[in-house]
Amino acid sequence: MTWFKSLTLAGRELLPIVQGGMGVGVSAHRLAGAVASQNGVGTIASVDLRHHHADLVEKTDKCNDRDTIDTANREALHREVRAALDTAQGRGLVAVNVMKAVRDHQALVRQACESGAEAIVMGAGLPLDLPEMTADFPKVALVPILSEARGVAAVLKKWMKKGRLADAVVIEHPGYAGGHLGAARLDDLHSERFDFKRVLADCHALFSELQLGRDAPRLIVAGGVGSHEQVRHWLTNGADGVQVGTAFAVTQEGDAHENFKRVLIDADPTQLAEFTSVAGLPARAVATPWLTRYLRQEGTLQANTRADPRRCSQRMDCLTQCGLRDGIAKFGQFCIDLKLAAAMRGEVSRGLFFRGASKLPFGNAMRSVRELMDYLLHGEMPAAA
Repeated sequence: MTWFKSLTLAGRELLPIVQGGMGVGVSAHRLAGAVASQNGVGTIASVDLRHHHADLVEKTDKCNDRDTIDTANREALHREVRAALDTAQGRGLVAVNVMKAVRDHQALVRQACESGAEAIVMGAGLPLDLPEMTADFPKVALVPILSEARGVAAVLKKWMKKGRLADAVVIEHPGYAGGHLGAARLDDLHSERFDFKRVLADCHALFSELQLGRDAPRLIVAGGVGSHEQVRHWLTNGADGVQVGTAFAVTQEGDAHENFKRVLIDADPTQLAEFTSVAGLPARAVATPWLTRYLRQEGTLQANTRADPRRCSQRMDCLTQCGLRDGIAKFGQFCIDLKLAAAMRGEVSRGLFFRGASKLPFGNAMRSVRELMDYLLHGEMPAAA
């Protein structure tokens, strides 16, 4: 017997620990497979996974053909999903995170399903059409990422008209999560309407109003949950699971370079930078020298922006809307794919290092996925940590 209940998802009884999807390439098959092998939910971030495959990087080097790059990225996603499933050996759940804001999101969803992903997680926009994208794969669990009950209601009611329910909903607090955040403006990040207590209560009231009963989606809180005490609190106060990102990113199995992990470990979580991404979404990252310089120059860059497809240095048009390419002055003005890929490779002077605003449980030590999950659920601290 344990103090917590299992997280039921896609017909499986799982540990209530979900590893967040982190791109570019930060959560690929090694991390997701390791989490799933411990009977948790491991998540592969689908965006631009070719950087983990030398042959695909070589094939697309200096390539100006968008279709060739898209094909390479779908092949990389297929390889990563199959490798994660092989590592999991039938345990846990292997999910794929697909950003709604990514131009090729529909093809990435289909590729993930065809390759055997057991759940699709979608945020960075309202995933109102996710049921249509996955209609041929009814056994794949669907998990939208939202930040308040109003968004949950909009998605659930739209999906119910199509005869589909969400299997779970990730409730992400934009005031603490890393990467792209689910608020309209930077000024809204710490609004009281995003408090987990309030959103969980509102969601349970919504489920009762919709008479969902046992079919109600599982609720998974994400953002700022980095300790056993916080996990225990939320799992006994309305949440069915917790999603953790940064602490998993810096584990031994994390797919990013050791330099990447060191940047996240050494960062002060109270001194992170909050800014508007090129996708037009608020974002949170480590205030590295590159990001600090960029933010000092941002006003000038935004004042001189212009719509020019040649500004997409890789010709991959990764985003549906891009501040740099499309000349959107209120958005960020840099190539986010180049910066995130550089971070994943450990290029400290050039990369963009997304990070959540919670303390890491093991200080400056890199521990294993198993040790992290044992700590989160049972409070067991490894002796050497």
